[in-house]
Parts: sequence; C-alpha cells; structure tokens
Amino acid sequence: MSRIPATFAQLKEQNRKALVTFITAGDPGPEQTVPLMHALVEGGADIIELGVPFSDPMAEGPVIQRACERALAKGVGIRDCFEFVREFRKTNSHTPVVLMGYANPIERIGAEGFIDASRSAGADGAIVVDYPPEECEEFAGKMRAAGLDLIFLLAPTSTEQRVQQVARVGGGFSYYVSLKGVTGAGHIDTAEVAQRIAAIRKHVQLPIGVGFGIRDGATARAVAEVADAVVIGSRIIQEIEANAAAEASNAVRSFVSGIRAALDGKA
Repeated sequence: MSRIPATFAQLKEQNRKALVTFITAGDPGPEQTVPLMHALVEGGADIIELGVPFSDPMAEGPVIQRACERALAKGVGIRDCFEFVREFRKTNSHTPVVLMGYANPIERIGAEGFIDASRSAGADGAIVVDYPPEECEEFAGKMRAAGLDLIFLLAPTSTEQRVQQVARVGGGFSYYVSLKGVTGAGHIDTAEVAQRIAAIRKHVQLPIGVGFGIRDGATARAVAEVADAVVIGSRIIQEIEANAAAEASNAVRSFVSGIRAALDGKA
C-alpha cells in the first residue's frame, strides 16, 4: 500500500485537510528539485506531485508549460524523476510522492518499467493526464498490485458514467479539476465545486482533492470546506519564477506555509 491512504487517515483524525503541492522536476534546474521537495514539506505540504517534464503538456497553462520547457532544456526526463524521488527518500520516508505527467514518457519505457522504477525509487503513485480510466484498467491493476496508486482526474464536464469508472479503478484520491480550462486559469466558483463534489461522493469513496485555480489562502480555505485536499501548482511555480534559483526554496517554503496556516485556520 502507498503512503497516501495513511496520510489522509491521519489528517482526518486531526480534523485537518491535505495540502497537495506541485512542482516540475528539473525546474529551475536539476540541482534544485530535491531541495524544493523538502521545502514543500517544511512549509506544510502533505503530498507532493512531482511533474514529469513533457514537450506537450496539454492540460497545463503557460506557467507550467514554461517550467516544462526550462526542465527539458536542462535535459531532465522521466528517469531523472525516479532519481529525484530516490534522493528525497534518503531523508524523508513518510511524505507521499506522486509522479504527474502524460502517457508518452511512460509508453517510451513501458508500463512495467515505469511501475518497477516508481516502486524502487519510493514513489507512491501517478497521475497520467491522458490515461482515461476505461482504457487503463489493466495498468491500474498492475499499479495497485505493486502498492502504487493511479489517481484519475474528474472535471465539471465528467459524466456520471466517468465518475463510476474512476470509482472502480482509481486509487489514492480523486482529483477534481475545478475549472473548464488549463492549470492556473480562471477563478473558482466554490458553490459549484461543492455541488459537484457532493455528486461525486455518491460514487467515489476515495478522498477528493480539488485543483486548478487555487492561488491563495482564502480560496484554499473555502475549497477545503467541501474537499478533502487542495492542490496548488501554478502559483508555486510562479514563486520559483519570481526568485533567483538560490532563493527558490525559501520562497516556496514561505508561500506554502501561508496556505497551510489558512487551511488550519491560523491565518
């Protein structure tokens, strides 16, 4: 079993919501990735999504697209991501790490290769944006057998049938995309999010995280009233962009700690 269920169970006992944070591996440079992962945890992140750089990240807005471009320019690929996780695990054995990306890099190394490398490195699961649940039940089963969670996206446009498919094959948590658009775009209608999550919970027993468009503590707090986790990515990448590489970890730690305080009712 991955570390994800235990993390959500512990947070539930504490009456707290999970903070899921995203960075792109290799941005702003390979040497900063593991320090940034530790900075996220030090700031209060409960789960890390480590983005696998990809040349055509179709669900991402300009901010994460630029992060992918910077990482790819440094030659960072999926195998480097496994090494980042392995290095992170030398001093952190408890924080779940989810690899987030697209099908092409996985297809290049093969499903079995991806699963074996993820497990060996100490990852806990994956989000593969362009793997629909109805087409990867076998892959999800192999992930589950290896103690890894395959996490699926749900959107405002997801049908009841799609929700039921995710409920059947998904693991870890379900990721509700709050907006009809790409990462970092628009403003969240929390009333609509609450309505959609209520409908999803009729079928999905997993915790539900909400991402896309969460940019500050107030929005995170509002979303956490109806969700089990909030997911923040683009806004963290902006902190990395706005600071010199040497200061990126401090900036990210400070920003995440503010979100954590808001979620805990301390800000």
